Amino acid sequence: MKTRIAELRKKHKITQEELAMAVGVTRQTITSIEREKYTASLVLAYKIAKYFGTTIEDIFDFSEVEVEEIKK
Repeated sequence: MKTRIAELRKKHKITQEELAMAVGVTRQTITSIEREKYTASLVLAYKIAKYFGTTIEDIFDFSEVEVEEIKK
């Protein structure tokens, strides 16, 4: 899943380590999310969005996520 985390980090002049410590994960987790090798949990996505003062949808690109239709 594509994200704007690296862009936002650079804009706010913080390192992966600083962001990781702020949201309670390892630097490797932030690296993996930025490289699209790992998808953040809903809780982690919320923490990252809250840290940057924005919404989850503003950081994470859900356009490629498939949603199964709910049949009645």
